[in-house]
Amino acid sequence: MAKPKLQPAEPVTKKKILIVDDHPITREGLRTVINRQPDLIVCGESANAQQAMEAIKQLAPDLVLLDITLPGKSGLELVKDIQAVYPRVSILAISMHDESLYAERMLRAGASGYINKHRPPEELIAAIQKVLNNEVYLSSEESARLLQRMSGKTRGNRSPMEILTDREFEVFQIIGQGKTPKEIASELHLSIRTVSVHYANIRQKLNLPGTSQLIHYAVQTADLETSTGMASPTSSQVHFQHGLDDFTVTGVAITGQQKSPKKSAAVVTR
Repeated sequence: MAKPKLQPAEPVTKKKILIVDDHPITREGLRTVINRQPDLIVCGESANAQQAMEAIKQLAPDLVLLDITLPGKSGLELVKDIQAVYPRVSILAISMHDESLYAERMLRAGASGYINKHRPPEELIAAIQKVLNNEVYLSSEESARLLQRMSGKTRGNRSPMEILTDREFEVFQIIGQGKTPKEIASELHLSIRTVSVHYANIRQKLNLPGTSQLIHYAVQTADLETSTGMASPTSSQVHFQHGLDDFTVTGVAITGQQKSPKKSAAVVTR
């Protein structure tokens, strides 16, 4: 009696994942976790927004796993670019930052999910699978918070940070890194005059009396969000970089008095 012939197993079609993160060790860890899965494969890696857009064009990934904090153009702006040019590519944001401050912004920009880097590997895989299935992934805590927002139960308790525009929020983040107005203008390809307007608008929305208070608050916020063991600049370091004992935004120009000529490190327009 002839033995039945065994049919060869159908090859598993693996979903392609592009990792966008500027830390090589982080990329290696993510690649290891993802490539262990039988139906997923990392097709490429990028360290910044420009590389990411080129990689998407060449590799056609099914999903982009991107960090929010990137050199040059931020992850938030990159999400918008991807959605504009490659709307069929799924996006999952991954970051060490506070989910309550970033997740909703990323979803509005076009991402389909947000996961904190502190979450275990199996949760990352679950998030990737969910987004690949055209679902939205958020932690249970953030999902509950957004549902409360939508139901109107948290009306009146909205954080002042949430009323900042995406660009204002981006400027606020960079202020927290201790960068000067000139450096912010260069990084975001804006004029110092425009950065001055953002400073003024952020101060008004956060109800901060002066720019020194804004800098201090931005640095404090960055310190609270960061838990990687790398020290963020202290407020005294920020003041040294700005070269100003205290300065304010008047109209659309940043003005101030230098405490000491030796500490001047920023070009400030009047």
